[in-house]
Amino acid sequence: MTSNMDSDKEEFLREFGDDYGYPNAPKNIDEIRATEFKRLDHDGLVYLDHAGTTLYSETQMEAIFKGLTTSVFGNPHSQSDSSLATAEIIREARQQVLDFCNASARDYKCIFTSGATGALKLVGEAFPWSSQSTFMYTMENHNSVLGIREYALSKGATSFAIDIEEAAHDGGGCKSPVSSIKVLQRPTLRRNEATLLEEEPSGDAYNLFAFPSECNFSGSRFSLHLVNTVKDDTARVLEGSPYCKGRWMVLIDAAKGCATKPPDLSKYQADFVIISFYKVPVYDSAVIFGYPTGLGALIVRTEAAKLLKKSYFSGGTVAASIADIDFVKRREGIEEFFEDGTISFLSIASLHHGFKILNTLSMSAISRHTASLATYTRKILSTLRHGNGDHVCTLYGRHESEVLYDELGPIISFNLKRPDGSWFGYREVEKLASLSGIQLRTGCFCNPGACAKYLGLSHLDLLSNIKAGHVCWDDHDIVNGKPTGAVRVSFGYMSTFEDAKKLVNFIVSSFASWPTQAECVYLSRARSICFPDEGLKRSTPKYFLRAVTVYPIKSCAGFRVDSWPLSSTGLLHDREWLLKSLSGEILTQKKVPEMCLISTFIDLNLGILFVESPRCKVKLQIRLRTDFSTAGGDELDLYSQRSALKSLYEVRGYDNEVSIWFSNAVGRPCTLLRCSGSKNSFCPERGKTKGMCRDVETKLNFVNGAQLLLISEESVSDLNKRLRLIQHFKQIQVNNFMSVADVQEEGLEGPPIQVNPMRFRPNLVISGGAPYAEDEWRSLKIGNQNFVSLGGCNRCQMINLNPQEGEVRRSREPLATLASYRREKGTILFGILLRYDNSDEVGQDMDSWLQVGQEVHPKTD
Repeated sequence: MTSNMDSDKEEFLREFGDDYGYPNAPKNIDEIRATEFKRLDHDGLVYLDHAGTTLYSETQMEAIFKGLTTSVFGNPHSQSDSSLATAEIIREARQQVLDFCNASARDYKCIFTSGATGALKLVGEAFPWSSQSTFMYTMENHNSVLGIREYALSKGATSFAIDIEEAAHDGGGCKSPVSSIKVLQRPTLRRNEATLLEEEPSGDAYNLFAFPSECNFSGSRFSLHLVNTVKDDTARVLEGSPYCKGRWMVLIDAAKGCATKPPDLSKYQADFVIISFYKVPVYDSAVIFGYPTGLGALIVRTEAAKLLKKSYFSGGTVAASIADIDFVKRREGIEEFFEDGTISFLSIASLHHGFKILNTLSMSAISRHTASLATYTRKILSTLRHGNGDHVCTLYGRHESEVLYDELGPIISFNLKRPDGSWFGYREVEKLASLSGIQLRTGCFCNPGACAKYLGLSHLDLLSNIKAGHVCWDDHDIVNGKPTGAVRVSFGYMSTFEDAKKLVNFIVSSFASWPTQAECVYLSRARSICFPDEGLKRSTPKYFLRAVTVYPIKSCAGFRVDSWPLSSTGLLHDREWLLKSLSGEILTQKKVPEMCLISTFIDLNLGILFVESPRCKVKLQIRLRTDFSTAGGDELDLYSQRSALKSLYEVRGYDNEVSIWFSNAVGRPCTLLRCSGSKNSFCPERGKTKGMCRDVETKLNFVNGAQLLLISEESVSDLNKRLRLIQHFKQIQVNNFMSVADVQEEGLEGPPIQVNPMRFRPNLVISGGAPYAEDEWRSLKIGNQNFVSLGGCNRCQMINLNPQEGEVRRSREPLATLASYRREKGTILFGILLRYDNSDEVGQDMDSWLQVGQEVHPKTD
């Protein structure tokens, strides 16, 4: 059964065999994966975010650890033997970085920084700006490059973005890089109110042009001929523009490009080159070899370094200073002049081991290897079509010009479309990919110019998106029918054909729609797949309440009861307590899965909440009417950036003994808080999307969406049937694109996972009727109590947590299967949210109880 996969790989190797897999290296790609990255196969991960950070190898880390444990590294600012030895290691590391970019030590210097962002900040702060200066940059630039604009504008300089196109040619002959460039200037920016801090320079002003060697959004690689063109012939490139005068200097942001194709500075003599060996948290730069973190470098041309102006001085940058008078003598060495304080010498000492690995494979081989995978994947994605013939993928970054752009890098940026032409949200893609063990990146990747350019977003679109609440890293992936970002996959030197194939299989199985047999129609808006007739009666169904569960503490285990009173917040005492970390974070199973092992029970007669944990020997007892640490209360402001929901609660805390108990139970310091009232809550406009909306009309405890959650046994039974038949329906879904071997590899064989209703943490479980009939209910009555349906419950990966024998096991089911048929506009719906309608009730009596066995009467209109 593996022959189909083998045949796919054989076809791939026929086209890319000379470039793929390091055939001439000491280890080929299969050996590298088997020996250096066993953790990927062990965890079943497909890692495709190498543009964010690549992975370190086992040999690399073993060598680093051996070096740290067998050597003594002293502070390079001291004069001891160990310090002098460390200084020599740093000198060798600088030379390795220069050699990496084929830069002469006479013409260039290597300044170590805290990361790529630190290097860019250094240039922005120290560049000799004046009111006559210009900062010009391509639209495709990272936010950390755009940040230089603030320094320029604050000094009265002019700033603008440009698009670069190939100029039209009337005659024949060869086209030179210089004559082929046409610049399209974007709006000019200038702050007229800026105050000049110094006199205007007597000579020509200094200008700066910045561009990336490889765009981290699209993978487009700019031709490095831009360096010489802008430096030597700016008058022609900016013809007709008043900003062509002065001395132009060039900055290459090579943080991404260096991962597979570093710039050759012997040919393209840029003034500043930015390198990242890992990344700082705010900069999505590619790493070169995964470790060390937080380390970058500025390669600066020696003549350009002499023009930079630096005010601040620190230890290591001065030769002498006097504390009580205005006197300081700077060090003359360029590196020493700009490296404030003690540099990260242990991280720098680790660079040697990373370069050793790259030299073993060679950068040329790495570039060819990653290019083969990216080219193969682009080719497959570009040909994917729905059953109606429409394209599934929209790819970004293709360029016809061979003069302005080199070949594409190992990045693929795309969005996915439904058969009706609407877009799948990129967050939906990311969530489903995570369920399939595929790690990728979504959004704009901190590159707003490229994002707007490739997605066709106007300034009006961008401002409208912001007004609608869209910010970086949120869930607003579709606004006004347009995507606000994209999906990005990126390959690294240890990526394999199998990684690329799994990605393709995932996209085909999850987003490509194919016509199926009539008896098994698979419609995106259908409630269920058509199963064989099992003799269901066509008479009006009857529904009954089968179980009632109360969850006193948010995200902890609940307890089942035969009957329970209702209150203005739903079930009495349901989610009335929560755990908060000392930093203010609300603890849930998403981050602390062990919370599901904390059991609870309330004895209404005794008025006590009992809490037990396998980590605590003593059962905790909390009296419902007392036990507060103080007489007064406090306020808790809960805000979710992803959902833009905000609620203000009145809360009360408990004494230190209770906090210690729960801290031991969850394995981290925390406190227990009880809700004594919610002052207000609100949510954005619900819009047209079917699904959950926060209940804002009634009093709420610490719930995510509404007072109660209802689950149907029949719907759970249908889900279990699908879990048993998932292999069959996956094969139908992917049609001819996925082989039997692929199905095996995707984990679609073996014993199916079966779930019970309690996996979904429902308050109410009902029986009767058809699966998913509850989707259509507008309201219902249980006994004499009325409830209003607020729509479907959007499920998350919490339902994949399964406590077994005192441990919490995480899997990809049942959410992955639910996503295959219960997905609608980015949400995965299962169960419905309810609001208790007690508008006709006055006070609370025995009639305000729910009783297991009561008949349920739904209304659909």
